[in-house]
Amino acid sequence: MEDREGGDFDTVQAALEEARLAAREILAEDVRKGQLDETRLFEIVDDQGELLAHMPFSEALK
Repeated sequence: MEDREGGDFDTVQAALEEARLAAREILAEDVRKGQLDETRLFEIVDDQGELLAHMPFSEALK
């Protein structure tokens, strides 16, 4: 699912940390529903849509 609004962050690292926290919340909800899917990921893009980084949900478990 694409989040077209997204968030504004000063650094890529800040965006990745927020993505890690959000992934943990989503994964926790998945566990409660009994449908864990670690294959998803967040993509960090700039204002022009250029990919800067990605954060797999599996990384949020570490």
